[in-house]
Amino acid sequence: MKVVVLGASGFIGTGIVRALAARQIQLRLVARRATAVPSDAVAEVEVRAADLREGVADHVTDADAVVHLVAYTDGGWRVADGDTTAERVNVGLLDDVVNALRSRPTPPVVLFSGTETQVGLADRVRIDGTEEDKPLSAYTRQKLAAENLLKDATRDGIIRGVSLRLPTIYGEEGDRGVVAFMARKAFANEPLTMWHDGTVRRDLVFADDVTTAFVAALDHADALAGRHYVLGSGVGVPLRKVFELVAAEVAAVTGQPPLPVISVPPPGHMEPTDLKSVEVDASAFRSVTGWTTQVSLEEGIRRTVAAVAGG
Repeated sequence: MKVVVLGASGFIGTGIVRALAARQIQLRLVARRATAVPSDAVAEVEVRAADLREGVADHVTDADAVVHLVAYTDGGWRVADGDTTAERVNVGLLDDVVNALRSRPTPPVVLFSGTETQVGLADRVRIDGTEEDKPLSAYTRQKLAAENLLKDATRDGIIRGVSLRLPTIYGEEGDRGVVAFMARKAFANEPLTMWHDGTVRRDLVFADDVTTAFVAALDHADALAGRHYVLGSGVGVPLRKVFELVAAEVAAVTGQPPLPVISVPPPGHMEPTDLKSVEVDASAFRSVTGWTTQVSLEEGIRRTVAAVAGG
């Protein structure tokens, strides 16, 4: 089996690479930046450096499965309306992947990373993936457009596509995620800031649990194909509590009192979903794969803070 990971060096890709490298498969890692190969890799690993805005067919035409993790944002999961580069990467790239796979004798698996914010302002806090999608930003509209391409191509028998809509992710790799961001603020002796009173809830999932979700989706692709699935722990945690846990963990490292968590005026680029509480019912995905989150919030924050401290 040949698996191609697009965006292999990113926040999510790094963990997926580690997990897939432990399997007896052919593994092709494609990213703009250098991708580290685990020293204990069992897989036959090929690394390619490429700007995937052009020539993606060269990397996926012979694939049995593609894990598509590439996304274009301004660094904060946002893009400006009319940003043609964002449209090209977030929608056009998936279209290119589908077209490149048309000639495969058996429809390849394509796993796509979506976002739970594609739903927009749902009528309820707890979402399960059955809600009507009403994306409110350019980025989420692009994600939904790409996901619809995936579903159409699955219906047409070109691929076996599965979209995993991701919640708020945090973890030890790199510097991505709100937990790592707040940890860096605390280590810099800066207060941790919120755009609200702290009661807004988020369903946070540690990056390791996202990795196991993608691996489970690969293993159960036939049963999952043609749909999107929301991922989450099922628990919405007030952001004030999250940030207070971060402050306490940083204080345990520095030996200083925990930094305060304060409310500040929101920036001009704030979106309505930033103030909407969310928790995710992942039972549809769990019923097929058995997947559940394994890393508690307390453990995940402790590990993320330790990584920031050591980085």
